[in-house]
Amino acid sequence: MKVVAFERSVQGTGASRRLRNSGKTPGIIYGGTELPQAVELDHNALFHALKKEAFHASILEIEVGGNVQQALLRDYQMHPFKPLVLHVDFQRVDAKQKIHVRVPLHFKGDEISPAVKLGGGVVNHVFNDLEISCLPADLPEFIEVDLSKIEVGHSIHAKDLVLPKGVVLSLHVEQDNPVVAVARVPSVSAEPLSSGAPEAPAAPTAIKVKDKEE
Repeated sequence: MKVVAFERSVQGTGASRRLRNSGKTPGIIYGGTELPQAVELDHNALFHALKKEAFHASILEIEVGGNVQQALLRDYQMHPFKPLVLHVDFQRVDAKQKIHVRVPLHFKGDEISPAVKLGGGVVNHVFNDLEISCLPADLPEFIEVDLSKIEVGHSIHAKDLVLPKGVVLSLHVEQDNPVVAVARVPSVSAEPLSSGAPEAPAAPTAIKVKDKEE
């Protein structure tokens, strides 16, 4: 994916505020052997790019002043309640050095699994992404999780995933081996649901009073 950025010569809180008011977003490119570079990007283009899953897990071609450099999106800050990107960070990558990055998981096949079709269960996705390690050229956009054979009471761990060539789990993920999906039967409460309306009071019991002459 290609990103067009422009050199940013003026920095500081006031300069960043004026930049945002003009429809731009301040950012920085760091890492590698070069010095960090302050940049600015078109806010609307960046805002829409951030909605794309691939933008978060792809090697980006960032063009600044006619020079193109490869980088990863490492961080971005959003306004607390406005649809406004306040700042964005990119990290340069070296084609010969491994990178550590979180990659989204794509789940498939749960609707035809024994857990759902035969056991009346549901499959819960515990994680939506995992951290991996690979060379930039081997970075996948996503990792597929096949749920077609999962049964009730069973789970799929990180080490069960089929990883693309050249891709390995990060060290801490390899050691922890977390559950990424689990199949369970939904629990059903035995108590009837209350309508929320107060119960009507019981009718008073009639008591016959004997006549004194009887």
